[in-house]
Amino acid sequence: MEQSPSLEDCLKLLQGERDEQRLAGLLLVTKFCSREDHASIRRVYDAVGVRFLDRLLRTGMGKGTVRGDQGHNQDAYLQLSVTVLAAFCRIPEIASSKDMVSKIPLVLEIMPKESASSFLEECYEFLLLVSTSCEDGVASLYESGGVNVLASQMSTLRSGCHTMELALRLAQLILSKMSRESINNEYPLELSKMVAAVAREFALLHNALKFEALHLLSAILSSEHSSPVHEALRLMSDNMWSTYIRVGIVAILQNRVAPAEKLQALILAESSISIIGEQWLIGPMTISHGQEPQDPIPADRCLLLVSESARVEIAVLLNELAYLKYEASKDTSCTAENILSKQQNLAIAFSLVEKIIKLISNISGGEGSSISESTFIKVISGIDETIGVVLEYIQDAKDHGQNKGDDLLASVRIIGSYLAETPTACEEKVKGLLSYMLTIEGEGESRLTVALCVHCSPFYAICFLFPMLCQITMKVEGCKILASSGGYRAVVECLIKLIGPHDHLVEDKGGIFLACDTVMNLLLKREQIRIRLDEPIFVHLLKALAHWTEVTSDPTVLLMAGSICSLIFDATSEAALLSHPNFELGALNSLNQLILRSLAVGGQGMSDDAKALEDLYQIVAAGYSRWADRFPHIKNFVERELIVFGK
Repeated sequence: MEQSPSLEDCLKLLQGERDEQRLAGLLLVTKFCSREDHASIRRVYDAVGVRFLDRLLRTGMGKGTVRGDQGHNQDAYLQLSVTVLAAFCRIPEIASSKDMVSKIPLVLEIMPKESASSFLEECYEFLLLVSTSCEDGVASLYESGGVNVLASQMSTLRSGCHTMELALRLAQLILSKMSRESINNEYPLELSKMVAAVAREFALLHNALKFEALHLLSAILSSEHSSPVHEALRLMSDNMWSTYIRVGIVAILQNRVAPAEKLQALILAESSISIIGEQWLIGPMTISHGQEPQDPIPADRCLLLVSESARVEIAVLLNELAYLKYEASKDTSCTAENILSKQQNLAIAFSLVEKIIKLISNISGGEGSSISESTFIKVISGIDETIGVVLEYIQDAKDHGQNKGDDLLASVRIIGSYLAETPTACEEKVKGLLSYMLTIEGEGESRLTVALCVHCSPFYAICFLFPMLCQITMKVEGCKILASSGGYRAVVECLIKLIGPHDHLVEDKGGIFLACDTVMNLLLKREQIRIRLDEPIFVHLLKALAHWTEVTSDPTVLLMAGSICSLIFDATSEAALLSHPNFELGALNSLNQLILRSLAVGGQGMSDDAKALEDLYQIVAAGYSRWADRFPHIKNFVERELIVFGK
């Protein structure tokens, strides 16, 4: 009952003709007007008017004057203007007005010059209220340098304070509303500073703000456009941010939190490994903040928790995907969206397991490991269990006649990573599924191969399996598995795609030699496994090998290609090749050059490093002596050229 007269008195002052009256009215309003009393705030806003508010703010900034001001109250005017602006913007209609949006650049200009925590808090509150109220607000925040201000101030804010919470939400808002690609390209350095500041919060806090920090870090680091930020973080002289993230992730994974938060922690872990490397999983778990803990956490705890969490996540996701794909109703868009979401989450968990496999492999081959024996055993056991679950999922897909899907392709990839390290593991299951795995395609893979005018057989699945295929084909039994299933054709087709005219199908060329080794293994044991080399696919391979070596002088490439050609020539003749509808004289001329250059490279005095290629040279030379008479065109060319060069 007492408030109404006081409010009416304030309104009279605010509607006065002199600025002194309006200032007095605003000061009174800040004393008794409640934050939640929107009706009163609205009346005050209407009474004071936007023009006076603008003059008051600019006077506080030293850019204008309020009548009666003698220049001694600038700081007070600035404080008062920001306080009332933040109060007014608690009403969404006012916050979204053009007048308030227009003040965002002015408030951002003020903030770097101020250090008072209460004042900054009101600045952040104003920015958040206006930016969340309308699209123009967040656009103005971004275009006026909001990212710069946030990046420079976050590291100076007190941990866990309300201002930090507001800053986190502002950063999340920018990332959610503006183009992620543009932000990352324009502000990689600023975002890296932001990561360092937010990572500290993520490690130190143990309240709801910890999850805000987790979500912001995941948003910054896990985007497909995050490469510039990753690079900026790698170049930072102080990488304490990575320790903060590791500490925060361990806290999330070892406590009872919602599954969605654990998934976010795994996403952040995967991003951190992408930046630092697999060794990030093992490292300090203490931070220089207060006294050291009485029971320090082991350095391998993060590895153990990430491994176990990824194992559980994969088991749950594969089970849910199997249900959605084979049992749930197919006529709802929600099902398709649900499947896509789970496939994306599965990709993260699979990536983590692959990186852990790589880490364990590197540690097994070295000394002085930071992993305890118990952790090592638990991690290996978890990986084995995961691979078993993945193989069951692949078997289920085979039973349902499905061989297309990014989840299936990712499953083949993780199997390939695992078997590359332990080729004999799960031998019976792998043997039964190998021919099927060689047929698996990712979504859109067929469209890609058609667009490039290459055969529409699976490609990426075979590339993922090459490390394992190269291992098992070193033995006759492994070659027989590929031969009996016809899988060798898929292997040869994949090699053709890797080295042929459309070799831009993939960016990573590291698998080419694995593919060559696998084909070589099959050819060297062809009599024992009984594969026919007069099939059209081997004609296409010869042409691809000639194309691959046209412009290279790399002795390894020349001798590898020459060896494969020589082994194929063992089973055919020049006449048979020229009678093939897809083989022309021009291709034979290219093979002339390949064989000549292979023999010439091997005939030169080899350096110590090149002596490792001696076996390949012997395959070419020995083969030439066997089949040269059946290839008169090649024989005449080689002998003529060798005579010319005095070889």
